Amino acid sequence: MSTIRDSSLAPSGERKIRWVEAHMPVLRDIGREFAQTRPFEGLKITLSVHLEAKTAYLCRVLELGGAEMHVTGSNPLSTQDDVAAALAEQGMDVHAVYGCTTEEYETHLRRVLAPGPNIIIDDGGDLVHLMHTEFQDQIPGVIGGCEETTTGIHRLRAMDSAGTLRFPMILVNDADCKHLFDNRYGTGQSVWDGIMRTTNLVIAGKSVVVSGYGWCGKGVALRAKGLGAKVIVTEVDPIRALEAVMDGYAVMPMAEAAQIGDIFVSVTGCRDIITAEHCMLMKEGAIVSNAGHFNVEIDMAALEKTAVEKYEARHNIDAYRLPNGRTIYVIAQGRLVNLAAADGHPAEIMDMSFAVQAMSAAHLARTRGTLRPGVVPVPAEIDRDVAERKLKAMGVGIDALSDAQRRYMNS
Repeated sequence: MSTIRDSSLAPSGERKIRWVEAHMPVLRDIGREFAQTRPFEGLKITLSVHLEAKTAYLCRVLELGGAEMHVTGSNPLSTQDDVAAALAEQGMDVHAVYGCTTEEYETHLRRVLAPGPNIIIDDGGDLVHLMHTEFQDQIPGVIGGCEETTTGIHRLRAMDSAGTLRFPMILVNDADCKHLFDNRYGTGQSVWDGIMRTTNLVIAGKSVVVSGYGWCGKGVALRAKGLGAKVIVTEVDPIRALEAVMDGYAVMPMAEAAQIGDIFVSVTGCRDIITAEHCMLMKEGAIVSNAGHFNVEIDMAALEKTAVEKYEARHNIDAYRLPNGRTIYVIAQGRLVNLAAADGHPAEIMDMSFAVQAMSAAHLARTRGTLRPGVVPVPAEIDRDVAERKLKAMGVGIDALSDAQRRYMNS
C-alpha cells in the first residue's frame, strides 16, 4: 500500500502531469516506442528522483515499457503531494510525502527497495547506498541502475574506486544531453525562479555569489548576469576559477565574498561551503540559498547554534538574527532552492534528461548480464539519438557529412 499524504489531491497532480507531457515530446516519442517493444516486461524498477510532475511522467513512460514501478522522492521538500497521489491513484507503488522527517524519508526508501528491484534509478545515491548496506541479499537480482546527478556520481566513483560497487551504474548525469542542458540551462533558470518567486525581490544591481563553477554553477552565474546582477564566483579548482575569470566574473575566496554578497547560491556538491563564520561576515539582509543536491552545503546546524533568534520572515524563508545584530535569510531550510522553493527545471529541459534516463534503463534491460559492475558511461548512440529527436521536435534541421567529408574526417 502506498504512503502518500492525501489521495483526494490526485486530480491536481494529474493536471500537472498532463501539462508536462504536452511539453516533453522526446519522452513522449520514447513512450510510444516502449509501449510497442516492452523492454521492461517482468522487471521491477525502483526510482528515487525529485517527485514532481516531470518525474511522474518518466515513471509512466517506464511503466508503458512493462515495468513494475516502485517510486519515492529524493528530497523531502521537493515532493509534490498531488503528483504522488496521481501516481498512486494509477496503481503505482508510491512512498513520498512533502516535508517528511529524515526518518520517514529513509523509511520510504526502504519500502521501495523491499520488493527487490531489477533496475534502480537514483538521484543522489541513497538507493544504491542502502542496497549495499541493508539490502545486500537482493543485489543478485539487480541488473544495474542509472544515476541522475553530480552528487550521486561522486559517491558512485568513490565506491567504484574502492571496489565495492557490485552492479553496473550508468552515469546519466555525464551524458552531454544531460549536463550540458539540464545542469546549465535547467539549473540556471530554475534556481532564479525559486529565489525570485520566494523573495519577490529584484536581482538587477545586486551582488550575487555563486559557489562552484561546474556546469550548474555556470548556468546560475549566466542567468544572474542576464538578470543584471554583479556576479562573484568562489571555487577550489584553479582551472574552473580561471574559466570564471575569463567569462567576466570576479573570483575570490568565500571569506571575502561573504562581505560583499547580497544573494548567495552554493552549487558545489560538497559540504560546509557557507559556514557560520561566513554568515557572521555577511551584510544585513543577505539571502542564502543552496542548489546542491544535499542540504550540507550551508552549515545549518552551526548557524542554528550561532543565531540568537530565528523566525519565519516569509513562507519558505527563515530569518536568523546573529550576535552582531545583523539578520540574514535562508531559503527553504538550505535545501535545493529550485525544487524546495519552485517547480524544478523546465519541462523542455527535463525532456532530454529523462529521455537519457529511459533509454539508459532500456539499454540495461537489453544488455543484462553483459556489463561489468562499476560505473558505466552513457552509450554515445543514446546521447546522439536524444539530441536528434529533440532537434526534430523543435523543427530544427542540420547538415549531414557527405561520403567525401566522412572519408576526409576519418583519414
